[in-house]
Amino acid sequence: MNNKPDNSYFKQVQAFLYRVENGILVVLLLSMLAMAISQILMRNLFEAGIIWGDILVRILVLWVGLAGAMVASRRGNHINIDILSRYLPERAGNTVKSAVEFFTAAVCSVAAVYTLRFVKMEFDDGGMAFAQVPTWICEAIIPIAFIVIALRYFLLSLTTFLKITKSSS
Repeated sequence: MNNKPDNSYFKQVQAFLYRVENGILVVLLLSMLAMAISQILMRNLFEAGIIWGDILVRILVLWVGLAGAMVASRRGNHINIDILSRYLPERAGNTVKSAVEFFTAAVCSVAAVYTLRFVKMEFDDGGMAFAQVPTWICEAIIPIAFIVIALRYFLLSLTTFLKITKSSS
């Protein structure tokens, strides 16, 4: 009897989630571009525009940026300053990498807690961003992104740590 877990199922689920995430990012980016271009065309050709169009574009910039950050966190591809790993032996470099990934996850976790509080305050306030869209909906991506990034960096840190322990045995 084989006691190994079936990784192919998990990889299929992960691939599906990545495709969904990529699709959301593409839809957000295309929506942002469509709104910005339509605003420019309407202003130049008809001397009119959608009143809340500029606000929507700003909110979509926020959403695209944070969705992009989530995509970048899949394999730890965020911008980082990595001087030590070039000069350290592999085991020590992986130890530093695991610590940095864990620290990143911890910082994102703290940010997630505070941004959740912020979004809850906006929800309680009941303010509107534009066209009867509540402000808290526009800001909801912030804690979601920090939670996803924190989870991914905790997993990356654990994976790197397990690689260290596996190589030492």
